Amino acid sequence: MKSLIIGSFSNKVSCYSSPLPDSSSSRIPTGCYHVSLRTSKSNRVIQSQSSLVRRNIDRLDKTLLLYRKRSTKHVASAVSEQPTEPDASSPQNFLPNAIDAFYRFSRPHTVIGTALSIVSVSLLAVQKLSDFSLLFFIGVLEAIVAAFFMNIYIVGLNQLSDIEIDKVNKPYLPLASGEYSVQTGIIIVSSFAVLSFWLGWIVGSWPLFWALFISFLLGTAYSINIPMLRWKRFALVAAMCIVAVRAIIVQVAFYLHIQTFVYGRLAVFPKPVIFATGFMSFFSVVIALFKDIPDIVGDKIFGIQSFTVRMGQKRVFWICILLLEIAYGVAILVGASSHFLWSRYITILGHAILGLVLWGRAKSTDLENKSAITSFYMFIWQLFYAEYLLIPLVR
Repeated sequence: MKSLIIGSFSNKVSCYSSPLPDSSSSRIPTGCYHVSLRTSKSNRVIQSQSSLVRRNIDRLDKTLLLYRKRSTKHVASAVSEQPTEPDASSPQNFLPNAIDAFYRFSRPHTVIGTALSIVSVSLLAVQKLSDFSLLFFIGVLEAIVAAFFMNIYIVGLNQLSDIEIDKVNKPYLPLASGEYSVQTGIIIVSSFAVLSFWLGWIVGSWPLFWALFISFLLGTAYSINIPMLRWKRFALVAAMCIVAVRAIIVQVAFYLHIQTFVYGRLAVFPKPVIFATGFMSFFSVVIALFKDIPDIVGDKIFGIQSFTVRMGQKRVFWICILLLEIAYGVAILVGASSHFLWSRYITILGHAILGLVLWGRAKSTDLENKSAITSFYMFIWQLFYAEYLLIPLVR
């Protein structure tokens, strides 16, 4: 048999191969068989050998297939056990993202300023320790919540009207970045306006209601893009809107809310209220002027004729510093005229320190760097907060 098989090598040769278990492109020969056509006997021998080889090949293929299936299962199992990155759109991450977006939408520095101003001015109506009653704290809370709702309406409407401008100046805001749709913005703004008026009405305080109503009118006229309105396009009118709300309405209306509605007293305006109104008039002008300094690029593109666009960043910057230093100087004089020694010292020292800190920070600010200018703008808001801590101490 051996000689027959060997003798058949000169005839037809057939080979087979089988794929490797870990590669579909690599093949390894596993055997060959030879067919001889000389005699029928030799054919039968070769056929029997060939059948044996084929059976072995079938067994090998089945083994390889089973191995491949098991390997695939192990790999899939291993992959499924690997830690994956959390999906930002998953339910557990939706709430933090929503809070962050609303936080940016609400312009928190304005919200903090509004809350501090209401608390500070309300304290000016306090004449004795017994005035710190439950009615006082409820009255202050009602004013803060109602003003907060109106604040969201005003800053939200401004963002709805300035989406294209904010894509240049403030791309991190939710409407400009696309996190909020226009429809979402409209729903939020409308809802908070309704909530503000609803709370002001059920409280029943006319000073509070008129403060909300006038703020609504001026905030709408400032931002909304319809004929005869969008007053932010005109530098002087825009500044007057901000002064009216921040310097006059906040000081006078919320003071009267506590003085007349909560305490039921006559509407008198003592020296601290007059000082607060005058000082915040300076501060509101500075905020109105300075807020446009970082936004000069977008304002130029969209035709907003702010003082910064007309006069340049450097000139407006130093005008703001000069106005604030004048305000601090006047505050020092007012403090020096106080009949209370503790009020005199605190007012003089406090405003002197704030004036010196302002001057030092201004001298070190790079006016060619937008980030530095934006940081300085937020520093002005910090001075704004600090002033409302000093105002109740002016006596």
